[in-house]
Amino acid sequence: MRGQCFKGHGNRKIEINHALQKLKTQATENLESELGKAIYSTICIELIPVFGNIKENKGFKRFTLTTLTKVNIEFGLIYCPQLF
Repeated sequence: MRGQCFKGHGNRKIEINHALQKLKTQATENLESELGKAIYSTICIELIPVFGNIKENKGFKRFTLTTLTKVNIEFGLIYCPQLF
């Protein structure tokens, strides 16, 4: 089946990014530690629903402004439009 999916013929190269694999392993270890589990459980309850609401219901995917001050204003307009 693999031959039907790929149309190129000849030698193929598969490159593995060892630095990325190391970072992924380190992130997994951090999340599975006791401190990581405690921090992640707090984040799940407090932050993820807020950003999910902004992305899904309000359709806000990325900031258009660049400086921190302007990004704070833009986020304020998205998060609390009744204040402005």
